[in-house]
Amino acid sequence: MLIVHHLNNSRSQRVLWMLEELGLVYEIRFYKRRPDMSAPDELRRIHPLGKSPIVEHLAPKGRRVVLVETGAICEYIVDLCGGRLGPARKDDLLRYRQFLHYAEGSVMPVLFSLLVASKVPLLGKLAARRVRPMLDVHLDYIETELISRKWFAGEKFSAADVMMSFPLEAARSRAGLDLTRPATIAWLDRIHARPAYRRALEKGGTYRFAN
Repeated sequence: MLIVHHLNNSRSQRVLWMLEELGLVYEIRFYKRRPDMSAPDELRRIHPLGKSPIVEHLAPKGRRVVLVETGAICEYIVDLCGGRLGPARKDDLLRYRQFLHYAEGSVMPVLFSLLVASKVPLLGKLAARRVRPMLDVHLDYIETELISRKWFAGEKFSAADVMMSFPLEAARSRAGLDLTRPATIAWLDRIHARPAYRRALEKGGTYRFAN
């Protein structure tokens, strides 16, 4: 049994989507952000970091696995399903691994810095102007990659696309990603049209980035 400890408007929406793509049976335990947008203390009872997503796998013979970090969770679930949603071909493997970790390792830190800085008066706005070109480097790189193929790893949808969804949805919602990068917008439209994505939204509740 897989249990997703799901925080509204968070990265854990990607885990629900991935599980829907794979048709796996799972349980959702819902948590709500506090007024300051931080995660509730209840999540620390599941994992010391108190962050979402957290996935519990209650495996046979009483074995219990508790995982954090969306990339690690995606890799675990891919392995659990015998490689489904992994790379389609050996030639896709390096791109698959790269984008599986690029989402949180490279894009999100820059995007988060921009979003935080833009909310701080005066000095924050100056910092945001300095960070903006850094984000544009990433968005330009992503656009170039998606011009050359349909999905991030290759011609087949994979967990790499699941991972890249959150930063690009956040960039469109909060950081000016628009039709000046048409291949990226077309990719967002493709993932939002997937039946599994829509099912995950219905099950996960409020998720302000899916627009």
